[in-house]
Amino acid sequence: MLKRILIITAIIATTSSFAQDGNVIDVSESEMKNGDVPFAVIEVVPVYPGCDETSNVELKKCMSDNIAAYVNKNFDMKKIDALDLPPKVYRSAVQFKINKEGNVVDVRARADIPEIETEAVRVISNLPQMKPGKQKGEAVGVLYSLPIIFKVEPPRRGQIKKNKQKSKN
Repeated sequence: MLKRILIITAIIATTSSFAQDGNVIDVSESEMKNGDVPFAVIEVVPVYPGCDETSNVELKKCMSDNIAAYVNKNFDMKKIDALDLPPKVYRSAVQFKINKEGNVVDVRARADIPEIETEAVRVISNLPQMKPGKQKGEAVGVLYSLPIIFKVEPPRRGQIKKNKQKSKN
């Protein structure tokens, strides 16, 4: 049964409380020891290929927009459609790190449906290499969170008739 599926990616990392005021939140030395800093408070954000903006706020927006576009383009919706999920909204929470070399590592996802988790990890793991983020002048790992939300819609009336005819043949 064909269903229309819509992916909506909302980037938590660009919350207005951190990303738009331009202020840098100081990260403690203990947080710096492991070398990982949350995207929302990084001094110099990682740079997604093709982002050439000059301010950190613009770079955060460019990166978030590009990651959302990448997920929308590369998420294999045929796999989701093949699951024949009932109509409703499905969510997957994805977390990953952009390491000191700019590679995406430590990708984790949570979803009610294991196949959605697997596909989310596959897509995010294939993000392109970026320029690494910096804190206090040093390259650091940057932690990033991304919810992926699906809306599976019921089949349209015309689609139900087509599917019934196919099953009769």
